[in-house]
Amino acid sequence: MNQQELIPHLFRTEFRKITSVLGKLLGIDNLELAEDIASDTFLSAMETWSYNGIPDNPTAWLYTVAKNKAKNHLQRNNLFAQKISPQIKSSLAEGDEIEIDLSEKNITDSQLQMLFAICHPSISTEAQIGLSLRILCGFGIDEIAGALLSNKETINKRLVRAKEKLRAEKVQILFPNETEIENRLGPVLLTLYLLFSEGYYSESKDEVLRKDLCIEAMRLTHLLIENEQTNKPQVNALIALMCFHASRFEARKNNRGEFVLYQDQDETLWNQALIKKGVFFFNQASHGSKLSKYHLEAGIAYWHTIKADTKEKWEGILQLYNQLLQLEYSPVAALNRTYALSKVYGKAEAIIQAEKLNLSDNHFYFTLLGELYTDIDIQKAKSNFTNALALAKTTVDKQTIQNKLDKL
Repeated sequence: MNQQELIPHLFRTEFRKITSVLGKLLGIDNLELAEDIASDTFLSAMETWSYNGIPDNPTAWLYTVAKNKAKNHLQRNNLFAQKISPQIKSSLAEGDEIEIDLSEKNITDSQLQMLFAICHPSISTEAQIGLSLRILCGFGIDEIAGALLSNKETINKRLVRAKEKLRAEKVQILFPNETEIENRLGPVLLTLYLLFSEGYYSESKDEVLRKDLCIEAMRLTHLLIENEQTNKPQVNALIALMCFHASRFEARKNNRGEFVLYQDQDETLWNQALIKKGVFFFNQASHGSKLSKYHLEAGIAYWHTIKADTKEKWEGILQLYNQLLQLEYSPVAALNRTYALSKVYGKAEAIIQAEKLNLSDNHFYFTLLGELYTDIDIQKAKSNFTNALALAKTTVDKQTIQNKLDKL
């Protein structure tokens, strides 16, 4: 791998680790400083490696430079260092060298602690996702804006406000105590769930699927699984849900980048290893007594790893959707339930239930109605597909809907 390829790759994998460790050391007040030191480390790599070549151990080189930059900053500004952290103040007072621990264990611990700090309930879910992408996933502002269908200015303002709020709340980058974990785990799981969804149902960059977002969501969820205190049933249910969905990545788009509907997917492209992992985590999730929405959605996703179009399958899916809507109603879940309803009770009954939803600003709603009306009323099918086409945001969705209209 040459320098042009290596540095972006290392930025994606190592920036988040350096930022998390330095962020934990410097405190929530100085997250920007942690990001600046990490960014400056990679700038030094670009400059130095261009002349001296790539070092034998590039990652170790980055860690050494990051440590030195952080220490130099603190030593240059003794007063600042004393203010930001009692731990640093104590070290400086005793004349000891500041310890910056970039061991694998401390990196993992720091990322997990940072995850809980970022997902503090005092800031919005959108801000939590944005900060997670920046600090824990190493995404640039341009990438975050693209992923969240926004612009750089809006994202910058959102992240600045979020950091100010965390500072005002005096949020500590610490692991919650055992009694707090259950309360704090909810926002963390929601952030990871939404991060995965942003990638799986992507409307950014005209892409059907953004695997990078999904993979980062899965990686961060694995951090929770690997920690004994956060290895809870609902966490296992969430990772199972992600595994089941991720198993169909390769089948969800064709070689032209177009979206492939579930019923048209080539099941030989489904990743059986991920399905098995999902089943393992789903079994782990069954050990608790509390049923979460992640359990129910994982159950629905599991049924979708079985391609057979049987009544038993769709009755199972419909039952899970009924439970999901009772537990936590959402228009999207209600819409998805309607498709399962059509498979069990027929299209005519599903049309009645779908039209009650009246999701007139949702192109998926009109796409589903178009599907349901096909073979029942060709004009209504065309009308609904036309409405869907007008609302669709991406080239991929528009092409998929246009193909349906052409077939009619």
